[in-house]
Amino acid sequence: MLLPIIMLLLCLVGGGAVFFYLNMSNRKKKATSDTKQQTAHEFINVKDIRGHYLYTLDGLVLCFLKVFPVSIDLLSKSEKQHFINMLTAELSTVQYPFKFIAVSRPVDISPVISQLTSLLNTDDPKQKELLKHEILEMNTFALSGEVVERQFYLSVWNRLEPDGERESLQRIKSLAQHFEDCQVQTQILKQQDIVRLCNLVHNPGYTHLETTDQDAVIPFLTKGGLLHGR
Repeated sequence: MLLPIIMLLLCLVGGGAVFFYLNMSNRKKKATSDTKQQTAHEFINVKDIRGHYLYTLDGLVLCFLKVFPVSIDLLSKSEKQHFINMLTAELSTVQYPFKFIAVSRPVDISPVISQLTSLLNTDDPKQKELLKHEILEMNTFALSGEVVERQFYLSVWNRLEPDGERESLQRIKSLAQHFEDCQVQTQILKQQDIVRLCNLVHNPGYTHLETTDQDAVIPFLTKGGLLHGR
C-alpha cells in the first residue's frame, strides 16, 4: 500500500512543478508582448513640439539652447584659464537643474568637393594630380559617413503648470545670457530646430540638409481645383 501512495505523491509534486513552470512562462510571454506593443512615440516620450517648447507625455515642458563651439587653440595658457574661471563663475550662479547634450551630425562637404573640382582647369599636371587625389579622398569620406561635427545643447525643464512654459523659457534665456557674457555664441531653439535635434538624438544617420515642415495645415479645394492650406 505504501508504494502507490508514494507514486501518487510524486505525480502530484511533478504536476505542480510543471503547472508552476508553465504559469511562469505564460507570464514572461505576456510581459514581453506588452513591451513589444509599446509604440515608438511612447518610448521617445514626446507629446508635442510648439514654438520654443517640447511637451512630454509625463507632463513636462522643455526648452533647448544650442551652444556654438569655441576654438581655444589660439589662446595662451593664461587666457584659457581666465576663460575657464569666467565661465565657471557664470554657471555657478545657476540654481536649477539642466542637462548637457553632445551629439554628432554629418557634415555636408559637397561645397569643398565642388571647389576642388573647379580648380582642375589648370595646366600644371602635378597640381591637377594632387587635386584629383584630394577629390578622391573627399568622396571616400563623404561615402563612409566619417565626416561629422559635434554639436552641443543644453536643456531645462519644468512641470507643465500655469507658469511652467514661462519659467522654462526664462531659465533658458538666463543660461543664454550667462554664455553670452563669456563671449560664447548661443541660440534658443525653435520648433524646427527642436525637431532636428530630436532626429539627431534618435536617428544618428539624420542629415541636417533635410527640411521638416511641421506646420499643421488643412487642405481646401478651391473652385479652380487648386489645393491650398490654412
